[in-house]
Amino acid sequence: MTEATIRAAAEHELSELLDLYRHLHPHDPPLEPAAAERVWSTLLRSTFMTVIVAQAGKRLVSSCTLAIVPNLSRGGRSYGVIENVVTRADHRQQGLGRRVLAHALDLAWQEDCYKVLLATGSKREATLRFYEGAGFQRGGKTYFEVRRP
Repeated sequence: MTEATIRAAAEHELSELLDLYRHLHPHDPPLEPAAAERVWSTLLRSTFMTVIVAQAGKRLVSSCTLAIVPNLSRGGRSYGVIENVVTRADHRQQGLGRRVLAHALDLAWQEDCYKVLLATGSKREATLRFYEGAGFQRGGKTYFEVRRP
């Protein structure tokens, strides 16, 4: 297993995080620097969002984003949503993705979330088994999405 520190991303790590996201969506056009800075600033100021990273040596090698959503049902208990799960291609199969997900779940449970949701666009069985191995269950709810036309 790779030696890594799991923690919240720091303000100065935007460019490295954007580089890491190239492993998630390699065909997406890069964000314009001003737009990236604006979004990053919003993420860092948010009390609902945490970008979790795994740092191995001086590099960010894995990440996910946790949103904790306030809720008026379920006794007022929040729920979590995890997105943007990514590990650098050369650091996969080393437990880093599972560790950032475990950290996200720990944060959600500390905030008394009653559930945590994670969606993936992947149909690869290995990816789906990875999420199951991290504690997520398939088929708990049916997920729908609408994308802006």
